[in-house]
Amino acid sequence: MKIGLISDTHSYLDKAVFSYFDGCDEIWHAGDFGSMEVIEELQNFKPLKGVFGNIDQKDIRLQFPEHLRFNCEKMDVWMTHIGGYPGKYSPLVKPEIMLNPPKLFICGHSHILKVHYDPKLGLMHLNPGAAGKQGWHTVRTLMRFDIHEDKIENLEVIELAGR
Repeated sequence: MKIGLISDTHSYLDKAVFSYFDGCDEIWHAGDFGSMEVIEELQNFKPLKGVFGNIDQKDIRLQFPEHLRFNCEKMDVWMTHIGGYPGKYSPLVKPEIMLNPPKLFICGHSHILKVHYDPKLGLMHLNPGAAGKQGWHTVRTLMRFDIHEDKIENLEVIELAGR
């Protein structure tokens, strides 16, 4: 399964996303869509999984959950917007992640691109950074990767451009 991972679009969707995610089977959005227009453009392009973020209004919160846990191939995936990172998990996820860690933990919110393995819990943490123009980040980023059975392969960081 080929995955395009994006977060923190804040109502802005760079048209380059469509060429970078053209070969993907699904797009996963880790919250702060910002608008229904972003959602509709992504859904019209590829199957979309996502979670709402702290800036997302009621219409988006009715369509997407705060936490999404699912299996992709044989990989247990948990996606949420505000999740923290290894060693500093958010109090909202910490009890569950300590008891029942996924193999892949995805979040957004910080606008900081991170790829971090947590050896204590045996999970990979991904944050694709921010693809939108709002926030303090200086470069807009995405990720693209494959999931084959229970492994992440061919992980790529994509830099779109400055804000």
